[in-house]
Parts: sequence; C-alpha cells; structure tokens
Amino acid sequence: MFPGINPKKMQQMMKQMGINQEEIDALRVIIEKTDNSKLVINNPSIQKVTMQGQDSFQISGDISEESEDESNEISDEDIKTVAEKTNKSEERAKEALEKNEGDLAAAIMDLSQ
Repeated sequence: MFPGINPKKMQQMMKQMGINQEEIDALRVIIEKTDNSKLVINNPSIQKVTMQGQDSFQISGDISEESEDESNEISDEDIKTVAEKTNKSEERAKEALEKNEGDLAAAIMDLSQ
C-alpha cells in the first residue's frame, strides 16, 4: 500500500484505527447491471474492509462484460460435461441445459433420473 512500510505493521495500524481487512477467496465475481448486462471478474482478488460498521469491498481481476444474449449461450464445454457425466448424447445434454437455463447441476440431475 505504502512503499517502505511492512504490510503486517500496516494491518496492525489499521486495526488500531478500527479498520478490519479480510481476504475473501472466490473463483469469479458477477455484477448484474441495470441494463441487463453483466460485469464478470475472473481470478478475483477480493478485500473486505470494515470501517465504522460499514462493509466495503475492493475487487480486482480479469474483467469482461457480457450482454444478456452472451450470458444465455450454452458453451460446447458445458454440453460435453453434461453428456459425459450422464452418459447421454450431446443433443440431449444441450436440450437439458436449455431447459434448465444453462444450470449444469440441474441439467445433470434431469438426465440422471
């Protein structure tokens, strides 16, 4: 944060001022915007900062933006995964994914019954 200051000392000073900082492990962060597009942050580094009873988050990572059309597309990788897990054809796997709005777990459950 500040050059020449030990990060552990900085953490200790922040704690003395009533500022708590916590690292949050995550694979991906999705922010749904009001225009129905999404900001997708892959490989995020997330810091939760609590100061005076208020929580705030600092997020950095590989950012991309998806429109509503892009987010509804079913990838070939998802189709293959469902087909492999259920021993069904890729065509049936795609139908199950479309029926379940791209939810892999729900598609696998449907085809496993």
